[in-house]
Amino acid sequence: MIPYKDDNPTRTFPFATIAIIVLNVFVFILQVMSEEGGGDLVYSYGAIPYNIVNFKSHQPIPAVLTIFTSMFMHGGLLHIAGNMLYLWIFGDNIEDRLGHLRFVFFYLFCGVVAAYANAFMSSHSHIPMIGASGAISGILGAYALLFPKARVRTLVFLGFFITVVRIPALIVIGFWAIIQLVSGLFSEGLVGQGGIAWFAHVGGFIAGLLTIKLWLPRRIRQW
Repeated sequence: MIPYKDDNPTRTFPFATIAIIVLNVFVFILQVMSEEGGGDLVYSYGAIPYNIVNFKSHQPIPAVLTIFTSMFMHGGLLHIAGNMLYLWIFGDNIEDRLGHLRFVFFYLFCGVVAAYANAFMSSHSHIPMIGASGAISGILGAYALLFPKARVRTLVFLGFFITVVRIPALIVIGFWAIIQLVSGLFSEGLVGQGGIAWFAHVGGFIAGLLTIKLWLPRRIRQW
């Protein structure tokens, strides 16, 4: 099941969403063009759980700042493609509700919460976390709360056949959230061995879900 578009119009042009996507793509290109495919960059500017929990680092920049640099780095083409697809589908509507600048701060806030959520679950790990997944998870949490009935066009694979189904956002995002939580719980014993930072996804999602209404401009805030 792969979502590719929502039927949820916006009133404003998503300048911030597009800018974030462009910045992510630009950084990814720099990673690919660097020596060893960006491996040195990942260890220099990725968010290492042990470092950001203990505020200690031998990296070129302070540990806290690596939380922000890590949000714009990715581990491969599929990694960035999946993240940017979800940001493009769901980010414009959240930006439309928050406004451009408020949206950027909300995005970064969810990314910070996501990084620390995963870091506290693997506080002794020296494996860097990279990717926009945590911040985008916050966008998904916000979208699920604000637009639960919005229809999302989704590719559904039925054996050798592919069909398009319009599914409520709450189901699409809820299914995604359950997978993240279950995967995180099953992978807890694998902390320190790399892989996907499931609890970053969970932490970011919860941050977006619980705080989005606090971020809304007062003129449109609804309780």
